[in-house]
Amino acid sequence: MAQPADLVCKDLTKDFKDFRAVDHVSFDVPQGSFFSILGPSGCGKTTLLRMIAGFQFPTSGDLLIKGNSMIGVGPNKRPVSMVFQHLALFPMMSIGKNIGFGLRQRGVSSSEIKKRVGRVLERVGLPGIEDRQVDQLSGGQKQRVAIARCMVLEPDVLLLDEPLGALDLKLREHMKIELKSLQAEFNTTFVYITHDQSEALVMSDNIAVMNKGRFDQIGTAKDLYYEPENAFVAGFVGDANKFDGKVTAINDDIVSIQTAGGSTLHGQTTSTKPAIGQSAQIFVRPEAIELSKSPLQGTDQTNTSERQVESVLFNGANSMVILRDPKTGETIQVTLPQTGDFLGLGKGDTIHASWGSTQARCFASEGQ
Repeated sequence: MAQPADLVCKDLTKDFKDFRAVDHVSFDVPQGSFFSILGPSGCGKTTLLRMIAGFQFPTSGDLLIKGNSMIGVGPNKRPVSMVFQHLALFPMMSIGKNIGFGLRQRGVSSSEIKKRVGRVLERVGLPGIEDRQVDQLSGGQKQRVAIARCMVLEPDVLLLDEPLGALDLKLREHMKIELKSLQAEFNTTFVYITHDQSEALVMSDNIAVMNKGRFDQIGTAKDLYYEPENAFVAGFVGDANKFDGKVTAINDDIVSIQTAGGSTLHGQTTSTKPAIGQSAQIFVRPEAIELSKSPLQGTDQTNTSERQVESVLFNGANSMVILRDPKTGETIQVTLPQTGDFLGLGKGDTIHASWGSTQARCFASEGQ
């Protein structure tokens, strides 16, 4: 049975004079799930989060939490809490007073505050630090204190505004796991906004990809990565090689395009097919490309390309091979696991790159 929704947005729109920041967005977030809104800077995700928090009101549409409309309800009256990018901890207060701040504002007794602060610190893995100062904590500990300060208020929905953005890379990777674990521990609905696709892919039950004020696609990480519904999602979520061209043939769900360099490439299309003669783009993931010293024997719809090795870049768990087309100068990236000798590849070597048409995705170019 599907979980009831903690958060429902219906046709939500926000206008600023002659600019529409959020454009008729509708979605719902089931109770106890981790929902991320992923998009580039300026796409409208922060405006949307601020409307959920109550810091801004929509121009039109409705927003419900636990089935109750929040239109006209101020931020202090909503059952939500928010973790900001820079955490906004009070440096002059102890950890215990930081976490208990919201409870004091609500008039909760000192004894009850002490009890609830101690309990929430246990749950975030920081027992007994109530008397410490903020500057005595590591970046990861501050992150957990900021979450504890919100969770002690027992919100129905926790909003997180790019909270990992100020952390260094190693701590950011660690905190992805921590956040997902904390969300499961509290079983609270998390709504998380980010421009970092790796954060969204690792932590989320569902992800909405936002572009120019709209949701282009909502789905699981695997849905977005393997079955993108348009060119923006294919190019924004994960790494992908992109080829531009004109559609020359359509065979069932396989589209053929001719690139500016004269080569013919094939890719699988979605239910919305580009038309013959239309500009289109084919996307293929770097790990889907196979390399060989001689051309692979394939079907008429196998993509093959003879290229020169420009560089082989070690990247820890894998290596990235950059291949250049000697005729057009176009480059593609190929990801190889750290096994074998990469065919003894070196700069300037000639190699054949191949991938099946069903491993690529073809979409009409934006604006078509």
